[in-house]
Amino acid sequence: MSGTAQRLQITAANPDPALLDLPWHVPLEEWPAETLAALPRGISRHVVRFARMSGRVVAIKEIGETVAYREYELLRQLRKLDVPSVEPVGVITGRRAPDGEPLEAVLITQHLQFSLPYRALFSQALRPDTATRLIDALAVLLVRLHLAGFYWGDVSLSNTLFRRDAETFAAYLVDAETGDLHDRLTPGQRGYDLEVARVNIIGELMDLQAGEFLDEAEDAVAIGEALVVRYEELWRALTETESFGFGERWRVQARIDRLNDLGFDVGELDITTDLDGTSVRIQPKVVDAGHHSRRLMRLTGLDVQENQARRLLNDLDEFRAATDRQADDEAFVAHDWLTDVFEPAVRSVPRELRGKLEPAQIYHELLDHRWFLSQQQHRDVPMPEVAAGYVRDILPTRPDEQAVLGTRAEDLRDGDGGEDDVDLDQMIG
Repeated sequence: MSGTAQRLQITAANPDPALLDLPWHVPLEEWPAETLAALPRGISRHVVRFARMSGRVVAIKEIGETVAYREYELLRQLRKLDVPSVEPVGVITGRRAPDGEPLEAVLITQHLQFSLPYRALFSQALRPDTATRLIDALAVLLVRLHLAGFYWGDVSLSNTLFRRDAETFAAYLVDAETGDLHDRLTPGQRGYDLEVARVNIIGELMDLQAGEFLDEAEDAVAIGEALVVRYEELWRALTETESFGFGERWRVQARIDRLNDLGFDVGELDITTDLDGTSVRIQPKVVDAGHHSRRLMRLTGLDVQENQARRLLNDLDEFRAATDRQADDEAFVAHDWLTDVFEPAVRSVPRELRGKLEPAQIYHELLDHRWFLSQQQHRDVPMPEVAAGYVRDILPTRPDEQAVLGTRAEDLRDGDGGEDDVDLDQMIG
């Protein structure tokens, strides 16, 4: 191993010495079980394994050297643009087997905690509209990528990971292998990405139906086409030019408020008037996703998904009204809500159950459970009582989504956390 290790070339922004401890002289599909972390089964064009390293889990993909370096750089650029994507760890080349046989280069990415591939999300415990919610999340991701000038080239559910975001999901790009970054995409490039997405999604949903993961009554074609509709609606809302009379200047703020409601901040707005000053045209020039998450971060320091932030901000507003503190500084009220309401509720979850869901998602589900109990019992159930019932009756039945180690997609569907063998081909590319 030592002779082989000396030939390794490691490219990494923050190299971890633990990289040298992994068996790079062994083909990835033959790695020993004690090195690997079993994650939900997916589909892959390449050999992909998940390994434990320095107390975390990384995804390792065997791929050609040129493609590995290119994808590594693209993922780095996407992270700088704040686009939801996996974090690149590094590229390793110069691998050789003990007999001197060259081995393929590998791309290493950080496993996205609390995320799942789409196949693992189709369990009996999920709502019937899971497919629609995944499509909505993918549409938002695709719009954000296109706004950043990224042409994906192979849009699919398989090339995406999903994290729970309140009642919806948030989508993250996993595979940038076929992508390319431009200053601005043409309508043709966007249209091609959208058509590839539609076709791939229809095929993936039909495959789920064949495997009895998705009800045969679901219209896979209609769901695939819904992505196109959702994407086009969101793209128009974020980019279209709006004209109105000079006396309707209130519509400028209305447009900004509408984008805020969609979860976007307007960084720059192009406002022009005609020569006689009777009409105004506005068009967003710079939009940044994460309006609610940034506001919550500013007030509380909590870093959560956009719809989770929206739900928590609503609860903060309710706390402010219930304590008759509308006249107080919002930052002071937010501090009290965080220390007196949010943190005690989350801390009520025993340590052994905290890997089930993210804290913000747990709090969102506590709010749902409180509403359900209050409706059922015709009273305002206190949060400590809500938390006790949730921890006792609901959370223990959930799969551990922090890493979902040792779980197959089939087991998730049955609500079982049985052991899987480690020969997994989770799709990251």
